[in-house]
Amino acid sequence: MSVERRRERIEPNHPDLFIGQQCRLLSLSRSAFYYTPVGESPFNLALMRLIDAAFLECPFYGARQMTRHLRRQGHAVGRKRVGRLMAVMGLSPIYQKPRTSDPHPQHPIYPYLLKDMVITRPNQVWCADITYIPMRKGFLYLVAVMDWATRKVLSWRLSNTMEADFCIEALQDALARFGKPEIFNTDQGSQFTSPRFTSVLKDAGVRISMDGKGRWMDNVFIERLWRSLKYECVYLHAFETGSELRDGLARWIDFYNTSRPHSSLAGRTPDEAYHQIAPTPSPGHAPERVSIIPMAA
Repeated sequence: MSVERRRERIEPNHPDLFIGQQCRLLSLSRSAFYYTPVGESPFNLALMRLIDAAFLECPFYGARQMTRHLRRQGHAVGRKRVGRLMAVMGLSPIYQKPRTSDPHPQHPIYPYLLKDMVITRPNQVWCADITYIPMRKGFLYLVAVMDWATRKVLSWRLSNTMEADFCIEALQDALARFGKPEIFNTDQGSQFTSPRFTSVLKDAGVRISMDGKGRWMDNVFIERLWRSLKYECVYLHAFETGSELRDGLARWIDFYNTSRPHSSLAGRTPDEAYHQIAPTPSPGHAPERVSIIPMAA
């Protein structure tokens, strides 16, 4: 159980157990219970926004190259600061290097099953990934589960930590609403290699596939989703709070699934492709990329 979840179980006004006793029962130190995380400074949040946009364009940038990029834009930053912020954001360059950070030393890694596979039908392969979402005064993490063949976003969750819980919730929601895929593909992040996550897939009889280390192209379709979501929604709207962000993402993802045609889907939307429906007739050419997103007032 994560520290965050153990903190949530503490009842400050419990009639019989003092806080210290509850901490001991939960194997949690008193300092961990009382600790209030210090948020990033406005300067660091601005840097994280710039790093996020640059990484979408150049996912091979490590801390050294990202520092050079920011300095060329006029920002006086050091490599250690940039490296720490990239770690907070969960960004790791795609190039191979010796002793890259292990997903988790005790978690098994599963083979990549999609090489040379032709993926043509709904629920043949699902994929999932996590991305960093900047807000005006903070940031959250977003996980999404997508159907590979049709690009439909099946479920998603936001979290303020990188614990596995929100990934498991998104997976369970997708399975409950859409059945199960034959194969589920992710990267080697510790959230996805966690036995708690993989056991959900095994119990459902789903084969597990994982990208090679540093191989972001193995999960290219969900990477394209992040690019569209950030440029068409997140970067256009400086969301103040988590609830505002959640509402904005819900509107955009609904738009993406139901109204945004894809040329690779023969002009159909992800919903139409997933449910095997003919594309909705419309006058003229329906562009794949839409830059204006209808947002509620």
